[in-house]
Amino acid sequence: MESPFPTRLRAARKAAGMTQQQLGINLGMDPNTASARLNQYEKGKHAPDYQTAKRLADELGVPVAYLYCDDDVLSRIIIAVAVMDMSKKESLLNYILNN
Repeated sequence: MESPFPTRLRAARKAAGMTQQQLGINLGMDPNTASARLNQYEKGKHAPDYQTAKRLADELGVPVAYLYCDDDVLSRIIIAVAVMDMSKKESLLNYILNN
């Protein structure tokens, strides 16, 4: 099974309206290599370490769990829950645990 990371990264980057180069530069990568490095991640040729994945997720405004989620419905749930305030998250969790 292939990692969902490349597909999720590309989707999050496009949803954020960024090019590979813009994203890389925002993370502090050299402008001359930023696009190529992100392309390697999105093609699945190289995988970033967790710290880099976390920085990517933060820059894109998604939870890092989204980038690794191999279930499409669950990935959408992760995005939806991420934007909730803490009290709504707790209410949702209570609902899930009690049903």
